[in-house]
Amino acid sequence: MEPVLFVMAILGCGEGDAPCRQVARVQTRYHSEAACLAATEAELARRDILYPSIVAQCRRADSAPRLVRANEVILPEGGTLQDQQPRYAARSSR
Repeated sequence: MEPVLFVMAILGCGEGDAPCRQVARVQTRYHSEAACLAATEAELARRDILYPSIVAQCRRADSAPRLVRANEVILPEGGTLQDQQPRYAARSSR
């Protein structure tokens, strides 16, 4: 019995209900889904892909890609950096 290997596809997503497109595939093969998932953040950080959002999809090497729509992608919540406070323009009181 051959070991199950996992691959990582990088998907570019637009907005709304449009399907995401596969824009790259990582050459590394992973021995588990957990190992693949653990590598996603580093892989995404090294990519310079011009899409509103990019995501990684880990799947078995012998399976077909799963369709992902842009509105299914969970985006990180916004916030402010702790080291910087928001700056506001000064208003005159004339």
